Amino acid sequence: MISNTLLELVNQYGYVFFFLAFSLGPFGIPVPNEVIILSGSILSHTGVVNYWATYSAIVTGLLSAITTSYILGRFFGHRFKKRWSNNRYFLKAESMLRRKGDLAMLIGMFIPVVRYAMPLLIGMSEIHFKKFALFTYSSALIWTITYFALGIYFKEPVLSLMQVLGY
Repeated sequence: MISNTLLELVNQYGYVFFFLAFSLGPFGIPVPNEVIILSGSILSHTGVVNYWATYSAIVTGLLSAITTSYILGRFFGHRFKKRWSNNRYFLKAESMLRRKGDLAMLIGMFIPVVRYAMPLLIGMSEIHFKKFALFTYSSALIWTITYFALGIYFKEPVLSLMQVLGY
């Protein structure tokens, strides 16, 4: 069963909960997106919440978060670059983005922490917004549709796995 805390949050805040859970991710709110989207899809499949409203809140939250992260990287990235210019992880990530930028933008949305850090790095690298939007938005749509469908079509195994993991 989905945790009581999650059910209480959905009951109290409704669709705003799903939006905030995804839009506040890059700003230090540690919310396990995979668990939230799977729970939202299961709740919508059981009739507790509406499919389209839940999915729309999730996608809108995610797209607003990655767009904000990109904009922050684009306009304030020079400050971060100075601070991180000697950090080997930053240099490695920046090098990978330069070499395999399109693929990195596509795959980045599927990796939990990278999902929110990648748009910041893309903005810092001054990649044009159109290119950023094309790759990351389409990847975000594929990721959210995939997880939402997993929750709907594989409800029982997903619930069992969530129970084992403590959610």
